[in-house]
Amino acid sequence: QVQLVESGGGLVQAGASLRLSCAASGLTDSSYAMGWFRQAPGKEREFVAAIRRSGDTTFYADSVKGRFTISRDSAKNTVALQMNSLKSEDTAVYYCAARLSSSYSYITYAYAGNYAYWGQGTQVTVSS
Repeated sequence: QVQLVESGGGLVQAGASLRLSCAASGLTDSSYAMGWFRQAPGKEREFVAAIRRSGDTTFYADSVKGRFTISRDSAKNTVALQMNSLKSEDTAVYYCAARLSSSYSYITYAYAGNYAYWGQGTQVTVSS
């Protein structure tokens, strides 16, 4: 059984940093790419960042590019999202997701429907 568990969310002031972590278990195939999505109240879930299975390529939404960094430790089956210079508009529930893929296409990683497994989410609140 695949399980993704996020941690690291919280309440911070604008300009601060947070580091989210996602621990994956049950992913028997090492070909999984990992992604982060977020959903704010009243809004649709949106893509934040993704990383290929090998970790050689990363993808970011324009709204977080230059502020957020995704990384993975395949040996530990974890993926992290370092979030710097947080803004009030970053407030949302952040979800970790996994998909089987070897693609280099940004579009495929940005589409939530392509991900097979999801975590329960962790709340990030940025006060202005």
